[in-house]
Amino acid sequence: MRAQAEFTITTWEELASDERDGVTIARNHVAKTFTGDIEGESTAELLMATTSQDGSAAYVGFERMTVRVQGRTGTFLLRHAATMARGAPTAEWAIVPDSGTGDLAGISGSGTIAQDAAGGHTFTLEYEVA
Repeated sequence: MRAQAEFTITTWEELASDERDGVTIARNHVAKTFTGDIEGESTAELLMATTSQDGSAAYVGFERMTVRVQGRTGTFLLRHAATMARGAPTAEWAIVPDSGTGDLAGISGSGTIAQDAAGGHTFTLEYEVA
């Protein structure tokens, strides 16, 4: 199944950082709201690394989704892993196995994020519920 939603970042808070030799590692807390096939909120803890090379960075993290997905209400965790090498991005967002609750117990799958020219974000979730 496929669900799509626009999302807005409502909180972006840097909690700690370590900058040395042109490389910064930062821990961030992020909150989002979702509208569309996915309705609700999420909070994420991200560990981000940036380098002195323009366009090169990476991050990993976990996002707790408290949402309704096409009529099913519950929570699940999403694992983030993304890298940008001199402007060329690669990314993976995967549902953590057995993290679903409520009507989303047994959910599995992965997601993608797209940004439009105006700066809006769309999250697409490819999923199954066992």
